[in-house]
Amino acid sequence: MSDEAVVEQRSFSGAFLGLVVAALLIGLGGLIWSYTLSNRLTKAETQLTQAQLQNDKLGQELEETNARLKVATETLGQSVGLTQKQLEARANDLLRRQQADAKRLESEQQAAQKQIGAVSSDVSSVKTDVGGVKTDVAQTKTELQNTEAQLQSMKGDLGVQSGLIATNHSELEILKHKGDRNYYEFTLRKNQRQAVSTVGLELKKADTKHSRYTLNVYADDKKIEKKDRGLNEPVQFYTGKDNYLYELVVNNISKNEVQGYIATPKAAPVPVNPSH
Repeated sequence: MSDEAVVEQRSFSGAFLGLVVAALLIGLGGLIWSYTLSNRLTKAETQLTQAQLQNDKLGQELEETNARLKVATETLGQSVGLTQKQLEARANDLLRRQQADAKRLESEQQAAQKQIGAVSSDVSSVKTDVGGVKTDVAQTKTELQNTEAQLQSMKGDLGVQSGLIATNHSELEILKHKGDRNYYEFTLRKNQRQAVSTVGLELKKADTKHSRYTLNVYADDKKIEKKDRGLNEPVQFYTGKDNYLYELVVNNISKNEVQGYIATPKAAPVPVNPSH
């Protein structure tokens, strides 16, 4: 045998041996993969079997529960004289009523919320109005206090200290409110006698230029002349069985006319038709 033949034979043997080794490795890998896959399949089959058994058990329990429920329902229906269909109808009707009640309650709650909101708004408005009224009352009280502080007390034409003197109608209202004496307002025209309180008054002269006047007082069947008296001057005279001190004040003088008031003690006689 030649050398070339020997070389060829050795090359063929080496290639064949490599193929055999590769085939063995592939076969071994296949066996390992098959073994692993078999184990996985076996485990999965076991789990599937257990799941199927559990499912069968649950199905059986469900059937038993349904059977017991059916028996209980039938028993209940028989005890109240109703069929299954009637019970279902009753249940559906009750459900519809509950839903209707819930909707009605929700509607009533919404309406109540609206009313509460409206009442809250009204209360806020009332609070605002009350606050305004309180402010007005406080201002009025302050004005009254200021006006009262401006009222004067002076001696009358008889030398007796008079009470507070009002120079206008507003101040006179304050004096009336105090309630210390009785007050009777008047308007006198020249030469016209007029009954005021329990006396008679007659204007004789009105001097607008110098703010002076003259009048006669008729009391206790006597005539008392009050001559050349001034604006807002306390004019005093006594009258009655108990000799009450009356005060007359003129606080407005115009042509042939004067306006003012008479102040009398609280205990003095009151006319039948008083002219306040």
